Amino acid sequence: MRRIPLVVCLAALTVTAGRAQTPSPEELVKQGRALVSQGKLDDAVSAFRKAIRITPQSFDAQLALGIVLDLQGQYAEARTHLTDAIRFAPAGARNQAMTAMAISYAFESRAADVLRYFEPVYKQQVADQDMGGAAATANAMGRVYLETGDPANARKWYDLGSQCSHDIQGLPPSDRDLWELRSLHAAARIAAREGKVEEARKQVAAFEQVMQRRGKLADDNEIYRYLLGYVSYYAKDYDRAIAELAKGNLADPFIANLLAMSYEAKGDQSNARQYYRRTLELNPHSLPNAFARPYARTKLATGSQ
Repeated sequence: MRRIPLVVCLAALTVTAGRAQTPSPEELVKQGRALVSQGKLDDAVSAFRKAIRITPQSFDAQLALGIVLDLQGQYAEARTHLTDAIRFAPAGARNQAMTAMAISYAFESRAADVLRYFEPVYKQQVADQDMGGAAATANAMGRVYLETGDPANARKWYDLGSQCSHDIQGLPPSDRDLWELRSLHAAARIAAREGKVEEARKQVAAFEQVMQRRGKLADDNEIYRYLLGYVSYYAKDYDRAIAELAKGNLADPFIANLLAMSYEAKGDQSNARQYYRRTLELNPHSLPNAFARPYARTKLATGSQ
């Protein structure tokens, strides 16, 4: 029997052990997502890049890397990976990647580019009779237009969202009320941005009536505080805005940023800085963060707050 030299055997074992210790792309993506949740964005980027080097066509790795690069403000590079995520998306995941690309453009307030990705998602959802999804996408586009200073187009898309919600089959009355609340919420914010304070307050009163009909359920309260804070901020009632937003969902970067803006408008620089910093500690890849994060980063970088 031919004997294999001991050195060769040890070398083979070392190679095998090394391979066994190398994380798979799936494991690297999982590790990267955990790092994002811990706020360790640079480490997450490293993990996602390793996954892509192993499997360039990994939808999950390309999507995850694009998302984190957006959070870091590296938008152009982010979109190269989100483009690949769209290209490599498995069945049923394309809309997820398209939505991520739309959000990427929202970070730079590029509403026309956001529309290029949200509108096909909306049309596909309507074609699939996913009217709840279509209503949510239309509302998202409405919010983009509102926060980029185009209330006319915001109203158009929120109206589309309301129409789609009426076509959702089999909704219980409580869910019908929830969609009505969303419509009234949007109407009040649009009026506030247009400087129509009395109209905004009228819509807030209608919102309150629907809430009372639903028994003021706990899941509505944060939405209500957001609405009151938003309307108060644009009515230049900064004390009321601060009081309401402070009771809202401060894990939402948009709320944290709006609270910072309210403190800044009042001249309280210390609290403004505190909540701008808090905004940057929150890492969802979402429309609320797309509107809040770049603003907070600019304020803290320039010291103009």
